[in-house]
Amino acid sequence: MHWVASKRRLGNRASGPGRQAIIVLGCRNRGSRANYLNRYRVRVALRSIDPDATETVLIFCGGGVGSDVPEADLLLEYARARHGYAGAYLLDRLSRTTWENIANVVDLLEEFDTVKIASNSMHAEKARAYLWKQRPDLAQRLVAARDYRFGEIAWVKPIAAVRGIRGRHRSRATL
Repeated sequence: MHWVASKRRLGNRASGPGRQAIIVLGCRNRGSRANYLNRYRVRVALRSIDPDATETVLIFCGGGVGSDVPEADLLLEYARARHGYAGAYLLDRLSRTTWENIANVVDLLEEFDTVKIASNSMHAEKARAYLWKQRPDLAQRLVAARDYRFGEIAWVKPIAAVRGIRGRHRSRATL
């Protein structure tokens, strides 16, 4: 399921030369340090940087959902402190849901040639679906992030699969 999800709802472009945006989705974080899932999402973003891109900007998303510290700040701090990220970035410190993550950054995406979404495969697919609903013209720029690796985050994948299936059933029921 996760491998298939990592390939779905992409646009008609290939990664490569040009400006790329990588949206790093936050996950409810109760402490003042990035939790397991947020650390994973940062790693996905960093390994998804295309060396052929002329410019890469990471867009860290998430408000203070589980604590007073915005998830965007925790993601950025982890990327810098643990992985030495010194590149360009933007912060969305207001969003509280995946829908809001996309809604709050959609205007920023206008200037990029390609867009990637960094999260686990099922969650990234959900965010890509939201971009298709909100701005299909920008969704055409979606390319795959490197979010799927066999055996990685093994304990998360069954939970994410169940949540993804339930979410799809709910969204079909509301159409």
